[in-house]
Amino acid sequence: MDRRSLLTGAVAAGALAAMPGRAIAQPFAQAFAQPFTLSEQHRKILAVAKDQLERNRAHLWRTDLVGVADFALPSALPRFHFAHLEQGTVRSFLVAHGKGSDPEHDGFLKTFSNEPGSLASSRGAYVTNEWYKGKYGTSIRLAGLDPDNSNVLDRAIVLHPAWYANEDMLTKWGKLGRSDGCFAMGEADFNEALWHLSGGRLIYADKLGLG
Repeated sequence: MDRRSLLTGAVAAGALAAMPGRAIAQPFAQAFAQPFTLSEQHRKILAVAKDQLERNRAHLWRTDLVGVADFALPSALPRFHFAHLEQGTVRSFLVAHGKGSDPEHDGFLKTFSNEPGSLASSRGAYVTNEWYKGKYGTSIRLAGLDPDNSNVLDRAIVLHPAWYANEDMLTKWGKLGRSDGCFAMGEADFNEALWHLSGGRLIYADKLGLG
C-alpha cells in the first residue's frame, strides 16, 4: 500500500468516527428493516397449533412448540409441521402414515383408526413422553389425549426414525413407505423431533387441508 492510499484510508476512517451514531446505523437499519411475512399456510398451521395447545394445555409440560401433522397431504410432501409459537415460525418435514390408512399404498391417507391391530394412523391430540430404545433406535413414546386416539399406548404408536421415511424414497417411488400406525420420520430429520418436540409437548394429527 502506498502513502497516498494509507492517508486516504486514515481520513475516511476519521470521517466515519466523526459521524453521529444514527448516521452510521441508518444503512444497517434499512438493510434489516424488511418486513417478515408468513405464508398463508404457515399462518393456518400456527393458528391450529395455538388452538390445540389451549385445548390440551392441562396435559402438557412444555408449550413452546407444537407438532401439526396434516394428513390431507400425500406422503411425498412435507406435512409434519413444527410450529414454534414463541418465535412464530414453522419448519416442515416428511412423515409416513400407517399401512391400514393406505391399503393401496398410493401415498394418500384414506382413513384413521383407533383399533388395535388396524395398523392405521389415528387422528387427534398426542402428548410426547420419554425416549426409549426400540426397533428403530431412539424413539419417543406418545399418549393419546382424545377418544379417537385413546389406544395409542396399547397399540405402541410412537414417533420414530425409519429408512422408509427418508427423502430418497421419493426419488425411487414418489412416496414414502408406510408404518404400523406410527409417526415415522426420516432418519436425519428425527433429531429435530428428539431435541425440539419431545418431553411433554403436543402433536396434533388430522386431515387438515392447510395447503
